[in-house]
Amino acid sequence: MKFGNECYTWFMRDSGAHWENSLAHMIEVSAKAGMAGIEPIFSWMGDLADPVKLAECLKEHNIELAAIAFSQNWNDPEETDQERADADRAIDLLRHFPEALLCTVQLPTGRHDLEQRRNNLVANVNAVSRRAVDAGVSCTYHPNSPDTSTNRTEEDYRVILEGLDVSVTGWTPDVGHIINGGMDPLAKMKEYESLINLVHYKDWDGNPGFTLMGEGKVDFQGITQWLHDRNYDGWIICEDEAPQALEDPDGVTIHDGKWIEEALLPSIKR
Repeated sequence: MKFGNECYTWFMRDSGAHWENSLAHMIEVSAKAGMAGIEPIFSWMGDLADPVKLAECLKEHNIELAAIAFSQNWNDPEETDQERADADRAIDLLRHFPEALLCTVQLPTGRHDLEQRRNNLVANVNAVSRRAVDAGVSCTYHPNSPDTSTNRTEEDYRVILEGLDVSVTGWTPDVGHIINGGMDPLAKMKEYESLINLVHYKDWDGNPGFTLMGEGKVDFQGITQWLHDRNYDGWIICEDEAPQALEDPDGVTIHDGKWIEEALLPSIKR
């Protein structure tokens, strides 16, 4: 297992505008936190969307590119021209990093016309993943849990995960989003174990939502032990959405690295 960091911890503030073109800073802080990798958000990569510059920055800080998060609406039966063009740019970037994943995420825009829109999501994700795999890029799909998400409940998971083309798309269980959607994270991971090729960690306390890693109700020890016992050798990416990240994302990231090293990993039976 390798631990990395997701950049949304910074972009929670002011819709991310405060951190525009700051990926190099996020890579540096992730390294200071003891993380081995990073998952940037494609639309916020700034100058480091250039693969040469990105590779140089990663090498400078001894950080790997674990994945790139790629978010779109995907509300139509097929990709719009703009959605397809954006996806192809992300795929082209990842061709320079053959070990990294394309992590697809739907932007939450409502639960109206739910049955049709879930089907649209599956069709679009599968289409993107097929093109990516044809280009040598591996893929994973990441559900989320806002009230306006089409992929937040147990029924949503059943429809969407069982609709994925598993020959080209894996699944990223985000344990915080799973529990926020009313499910048990470990039980859901066991149910769809064969799909898992990336994992996201965030904590949740229900008051009303996410909390600092290690201070909520997610059974990180049980989940990590289960992954270890199954010889999971992929990335675990911390995407901390605690309220503290609004003002101090650097501090939250450092906290998470320290908590993993000092509290989580020593509790795992080898």
